Amino acid sequence: MSIKISFRASDMAVAQAALTALTDRYGQVAVEEADVVVALGGDGFMLETLSEMRRFDKPVYGMNRGTVGFLMNTFSEDNLPARVEEAEEATLNPLAMRAEGVDGMVTEALAINEVSLLRAGPQAARLRISVDGKTRMEELVCDGALVATPAGSTAYNYSAHGPILPIGADVLALTAVAAFRPRRWRGALLPKSVTVRFDVLNPEKRPVRADADSRTVPDVRWVEVRSETSITHRLMFDPGHGLEERLIREQFS
Repeated sequence: MSIKISFRASDMAVAQAALTALTDRYGQVAVEEADVVVALGGDGFMLETLSEMRRFDKPVYGMNRGTVGFLMNTFSEDNLPARVEEAEEATLNPLAMRAEGVDGMVTEALAINEVSLLRAGPQAARLRISVDGKTRMEELVCDGALVATPAGSTAYNYSAHGPILPIGADVLALTAVAAFRPRRWRGALLPKSVTVRFDVLNPEKRPVRADADSRTVPDVRWVEVRSETSITHRLMFDPGHGLEERLIREQFS
């Protein structure tokens, strides 16, 4: 039985051209009828696709028609059904964010890579950090801080000098962004089961925004982050090029 594929593509011209070529060659079915969703674009588009496809419980096989493409496979028009059949599946749990603004409104969002807090004005942010209700740092003066999943550990987290986490590791990375005090604090590795809370000290004078992947909440008063284990995203990779291999390879490049 042939594999039924539902194709999705970003708005980039190169992705749209690939969409036309692949649908002409392999056909196109609705998501509900598909065995697999093939995403054409970059990592940002893959994150969008995973979020949108969550309710369908379909695996997503990405092909890079963007820039970085860490979550994507190499693009080729040839032998796509065979590649999909041989692909290895990785599962990811997103982060759940709850954030209260200075206006009292509470916003909830999910993030596959990371939840980050970043200063929104000229002055450094001042954050109090608690883990499972216990204060672990009374005051972190910084440009920001973030909590990253293993899948997101090579993205913003790595640029902020956070650790790369193996896929399947039951830990989260808590990383400071340009810490001023304590100057030498580089963050922490935390069990996946914990809830991390950031309280913004003096939010009116030192405004902070929260980002859950591409969802932004301005002027937050506090933010809570935890792993949402009830939600699973399914990614597919060519044999020998899965996330675990990529994360290892990234540390030696």
